[in-house]
Amino acid sequence: MKPVAALGLDIGRKRIGVAGCDGLGLLATALTTIQRTTLEADLAAIAHWIEQRHIQVLVVGLPYAMDGSLGKQAKQTQKFARKLAEAFGLPIEYVDERLTSVEAENQLKAEKQYDRQQKGLVDQRAAQIILQQWLETRQCASKP
Repeated sequence: MKPVAALGLDIGRKRIGVAGCDGLGLLATALTTIQRTTLEADLAAIAHWIEQRHIQVLVVGLPYAMDGSLGKQAKQTQKFARKLAEAFGLPIEYVDERLTSVEAENQLKAEKQYDRQQKGLVDQRAAQIILQQWLETRQCASKP
């Protein structure tokens, strides 16, 4: 399996959680939370991470409904992801992100890092979970 530089994104209406992976493409790490303002500002903030980490693929969490359908938020996420693909010329990979925010909250609580006032930490951790799921799926697919 060839290493890949991937950026994980948990795209919400107010914030975007961002995660990156190590040079081997094995381990995801939470990086930052982008406070959303305008499309241009959002793209500029993501561009910073793409350039700094030499990103080759964007891994976007897609918030399916519990019944597996694409709801309003999932469609908004896809629309924003298409804008990312157009702006940066990078491929987009989607990961089912159902319950990642709940998992992120639970992890932060277990680590005694959870604070209701810092929702950005949950977004970062959710992006990390999304990216880690993608990395693990990729690793499993490459095994004979």
